[in-house]
Amino acid sequence: MITNLLVANRGEIARRVFRTCRELGIATTAVHSDPDAGAPHVREADAAVRLPGAAPADTYLRADLIVRAALAAGADAVHPGYGFLSESADFARAVLDAGLLWIGPPPAAIAAMGSKTAAKELMAAAGVPVLGALTEPTEADLPLLVKAAAGGGGRGMRVVRSLADLPGELAAARAEAAKAFGSDEVFCERYLPAGRHVEVQLLADAHGTVWAVGDRDCSLQRRHQKVIEEAPAPGLPAEVRAGLHAAARDAARTIGYTGAGTAEFLLTGDGRFFFLEMNTRLQVEHPVTEAVTGLDLVALQLAVAEGDALAPEPPAPGGHAIEARLYAEDPAKDWQPATGTLHRLELTLPYQEFTGAGAGAGAGTGTGTATGRGTGLRLDSGVEAGSGITPHYDAMLAKVIAWAPTRAAAARRLADALARARIHGPATNRDLLVRALRHPAFLAAELHTGFLAEHAAELTAPDSKGADRAALAAALADAAGRRGALPSGWRNLPSQPQLKRYRAEDGTETAVRYRLTRAGLLAEDHPDVELVEAAPDRVVLSEDGLRRTYRVARYGDRVHVDTPAGGTVLTALPRFPAPTVRTEPGALLAPMPGTVVRVLAAVGDTVTAGQPLLVLEAMKMEHRVAAPADGTLVELRATPGRQVETGTLLAVVQPIEA
Repeated sequence: MITNLLVANRGEIARRVFRTCRELGIATTAVHSDPDAGAPHVREADAAVRLPGAAPADTYLRADLIVRAALAAGADAVHPGYGFLSESADFARAVLDAGLLWIGPPPAAIAAMGSKTAAKELMAAAGVPVLGALTEPTEADLPLLVKAAAGGGGRGMRVVRSLADLPGELAAARAEAAKAFGSDEVFCERYLPAGRHVEVQLLADAHGTVWAVGDRDCSLQRRHQKVIEEAPAPGLPAEVRAGLHAAARDAARTIGYTGAGTAEFLLTGDGRFFFLEMNTRLQVEHPVTEAVTGLDLVALQLAVAEGDALAPEPPAPGGHAIEARLYAEDPAKDWQPATGTLHRLELTLPYQEFTGAGAGAGAGTGTGTATGRGTGLRLDSGVEAGSGITPHYDAMLAKVIAWAPTRAAAARRLADALARARIHGPATNRDLLVRALRHPAFLAAELHTGFLAEHAAELTAPDSKGADRAALAAALADAAGRRGALPSGWRNLPSQPQLKRYRAEDGTETAVRYRLTRAGLLAEDHPDVELVEAAPDRVVLSEDGLRRTYRVARYGDRVHVDTPAGGTVLTALPRFPAPTVRTEPGALLAPMPGTVVRVLAAVGDTVTAGQPLLVLEAMKMEHRVAAPADGTLVELRATPGRQVETGTLLAVVQPIEA
């Protein structure tokens, strides 16, 4: 039996595994890079081992250091989590060779699924439908999807709509894949933008039992990474669902699989499905399956690794669960990642978690009975107030999961929880998540992998009225904080109005002009708004008889204003703007902190507006930085490997004179 478990990972998945270990009475060991020394997962573990360095390649991707850490800490088992080394057959072998228990499938099974091209060939031979790789694509095959053979998560993936673009995109995908997965193998297949991404949760023991533990829809994606997932996949005909489950079980049996894994499929509008890949690990979105079954999938992973037998059948799902991934990024700015200090992350409504029975319902019981299903909301996060969000790791801050008896009720519950959440710090995709969950097309289950792109204008449109009222509340809260009970600007006689200026996240500026008199608030731009109450952290306004409460928090010049309908982030501007720093026309500044990985142009080149000039890597993703105008590239300060901060001058394009 396992007595001490090392999790070879970080963040929320490490905390998730530790939670189950505490329920089972298993001691825990964490590993951490230098930036993660004070992270929550390190503090929650019984012991922690430092992996010197900051970059993943020097820390969480060093199999030798992790095995050495497990032995030094007295661990007898290793859980890989997801990402990093979780799908490395070599790492699994190293763990086993060190005499440790590996919480995952056999290395041979990992290796069989390690290359998507080889996996497709294997599955096709087993009779599982596959979307074949294209060795010599033609115009008739367009659009194409270039994919890394050795990994996923959106890295090494490119959509190609013209054969002329294919060589460049292949080269870019190879470079990104080599950096992320240690292999530059890529392949092409047809891109079906209206397809659905549907997957089947698998669990298999060493005694021949293979469970298909329900299915999930993960179609809402950006940059080929999942954003919203749900279980069960809505709207599937019974025969399609049965076919997906059978194909997934066949895939697992073909490679002698044990443990938890996921078979991923592309589902077309006419009900056909094609095998994409098999993830030989626990998935990020596993909580939605736990929510509808009551199972603890981590507990079941441990039980299977210890040799326990599964019940003949898994529990039937009940109700519906939806998960939203909260990312530190700005969807309105091409999903640009955000860094900085996370000052606050809290759900403002009470919530209960709904993980299943601690020992893993259905393991070794012979019944498959589930408990603990469907009690509301769940928050899985690797960060907390005060955490630093750095460019070293994935941009995901947290996952919020809701269960309800019906899909519509789960969507409503999750959207409301996200809207009411207080999230202070870097920009996030919270507003997009709320709007997507409330979108008529989503509620009608009109799902496909291009959903977010198709509805981008609606999902990212600025809320000008909300920002306007938030600015007024911020100004009044600031006044209350400066003068105590008597707000700043109060006069016995009429006077000039007080003036405060704010800039919203979309760049628009708002000037708030108001007077506070014996008659109350006189706001020049809001004549119908009445002030009911003002405190440094809380303002109540009434408009046309309708009261609204605004909760205000300030961090330097950043102001967060929260209401039950959502949050607004403002930057307080000086009353008299300082002279701006002059920037040379055509200057190209770094939009985010990151590392230059490729330079795509040279000094003297003629470039066009929007043409990619270089590529930055931040938060495990590559971001193209484009020319700001038509002209000539006259200065280039970017070199591969250079680390830059936001605002660093990268290049200068001399615009073409009119």
